[in-house]
Amino acid sequence: MTEHKLMAYNTRQQLFLKYTLIVLIDLAVLGFFNQYWDLVFIETFTVAILMAILLQFLMQVAIKVEHMAANYLFGKKTDTRTKVMRGVSAWAIIFISKLIILEAISLSFGDSVVFSGPMHGLISFLTVVITIIIAEQFISWIYRSLGDADPKDLKDKSKIYPEEI
Repeated sequence: MTEHKLMAYNTRQQLFLKYTLIVLIDLAVLGFFNQYWDLVFIETFTVAILMAILLQFLMQVAIKVEHMAANYLFGKKTDTRTKVMRGVSAWAIIFISKLIILEAISLSFGDSVVFSGPMHGLISFLTVVITIIIAEQFISWIYRSLGDADPKDLKDKSKIYPEEI
C-alpha cells in the first residue's frame, strides 16, 4: 500500500486550481455546443479557450457587482419585502450582465464567435451560459460529495490535499 504525503495548499493555489477547472468546464461546454448546435459557431480551439477565460472573468465580475449592489441597497435586512427586492435586483443585474458579456465577446472575437437564432443569438447565448452554470454546479457538487469531512468541521483548519494533485 502506497503512503501518500499530505501538504497544505495556500489560498492562491486553491483559487488557481478552482479557476483552471472552471475554465476547462466552460471550454468543454463551449466545444460541445460548437460541435453539436448550428446556432453556436466558434472558429478555432484557441478562440474557444480565450472565450472561456473572458466569459469566466466577466461572470465573476458580474457576481461581485451583484453582491456589492445588494449589500449597498439592502444591507443586512432580512424581512420578506427586502428579500424579494434583493432577488429581483440580483436577477436584473445578472441578466443585464449577460447582455454586456455577449457584447464583450462580440467586440473581442468578431466573426470568430457567432451566436445566432432568436433575438439575434441571445437565446443561444443564454442557453450556453445556463448550461455552463449547471455544469460548474454539478462538478462542484461531485467535488463536495467526495469530501470525507463535514465542511463545518474544517472551519479554521488548514485544507489538506494529496501531493499528487
